[in-house]
Amino acid sequence: MEPSIEFKQTAPEIGAEQIQLLQKLLNASGVSGDEGEVRAIVLEEVKPVADEVKVDSLGNVLVTRRGKGENRLRVMLDAHMDEVGFIVTADDGDGLFQFSTVGGIDVRQIVGKPVLIGKDHVPGVIGARAIHLTTAEERRRVIPLDMLRMDVGLGDAGKQVKLGDRAVFASRFSQVGASLRGKALDDRLGVATLIELVKHAPEQTDLLAVFSTQEEVGGWGAKVAAFQLNPDLAIAVDSTPAYDLPAWDDGENTIYNTRLGAGPAIYTMDRATLSDPRLVRFLAQTAEANQIPFQYRQPGGGGTDAGVIHMQKEGIPSVSVSVPGRYAHTAFGLARLSDWENTLKLLYLALAGLSSGFLDEIR
Repeated sequence: MEPSIEFKQTAPEIGAEQIQLLQKLLNASGVSGDEGEVRAIVLEEVKPVADEVKVDSLGNVLVTRRGKGENRLRVMLDAHMDEVGFIVTADDGDGLFQFSTVGGIDVRQIVGKPVLIGKDHVPGVIGARAIHLTTAEERRRVIPLDMLRMDVGLGDAGKQVKLGDRAVFASRFSQVGASLRGKALDDRLGVATLIELVKHAPEQTDLLAVFSTQEEVGGWGAKVAAFQLNPDLAIAVDSTPAYDLPAWDDGENTIYNTRLGAGPAIYTMDRATLSDPRLVRFLAQTAEANQIPFQYRQPGGGGTDAGVIHMQKEGIPSVSVSVPGRYAHTAFGLARLSDWENTLKLLYLALAGLSSGFLDEIR
C-alpha cells in the first residue's frame, strides 16, 4: 500500500527561537558517556508537550507523542546527544594533563586548540612545542597523542580537573549569513530538529523520539533504546560530512559524499546499514511532491545509529536522513541554514504522510 504524499499540514519553521535553542545545544558540553548538559536542555524543551518522558539506564531520553486514530504506526526518530571530545587520563602536575580522544578525532586537528574541561568548564589549551623549537623533520610528522598535554596553567584551575573528566573544544556558536558555525553540529542539528518534531508532532503516527547517548563510540544508546521501544520503523536524524570542496588536483570532485545547500541527505547505504528501500522511496517522493530539495548521500564509509537500530528484535526497517556539514569532528563545523530548514520540513511531512499500511509492501 503506497503512502499518501499529498498534505494539508504546514511544517514548522526555523526562526529566532530555534536558532537560540541550537546555540544552547552547541555550546553545551556532551562528550560520549557524559551527555548530562545536553540532556537537561532536551528535558526542559520536551517535558511540557510530551505524553511520556523517560530517562533510561544509559541516559537516553525517550519521548512519546501519541497520535490519533486506529492502527497508527510507531515511528522511532533518533538523534544523538553526544559529541566527540577528550577524557583526562593522568595528572602530570603544574597544570598539565594527559588525555585520550573519545570518538573519531584526527590528532592533526587538535594542536593549539582551546578546550573546556569537566563540569566546571575549566579553560585549557592542547599544547605542543612552538615551531621555533622543532626541526624540519619533526614538522613533517604528526605529533603523537601521548606527546600532547592539556595545559590549564598554574594555580587553582588544576585542582578543579579530575581524572576521567571529559573535555570539549571551546568553540562557540555563530551564525554568519546563511551559514551556521560551531562544534558538535554532529549531531546537535539533529537534536534541535527532533525537539521541533516533538513540539509539532503530526497526529498520523505515534512518535517515539529518542535523544540517544554514545553514538560516537558505537551507537550503544540507540541500540538499547530501539530494543526497549520496538518501533515499526525508524529514522536516524544526523549530520553527515560534506566533502564538497574543490578537488586538490583541479579536476572534478566525484567523491563529494554530500554538498552544502543541496538539501537533506537521504542514505541508501553506508558502512553499517542498507537502508530500507521503501523508506528511501517514500522520503524522495515526499520531497519531490513538496518541492523540497534533497540529495542522496553517496554510499561508502561512516554510519549512524541506524546501523544498530535496524538489527534489534525481529528487525526494524530503518533509514538515515542527515544535514550535510563541513569539517565534521573538528573544533568548528559549518552547515547551511537552508539544509536544516529543509530537513525539518521533509521529516515533518514524511511523518504526516505515513499510513498504517506502509509496511504491507514487501521490502
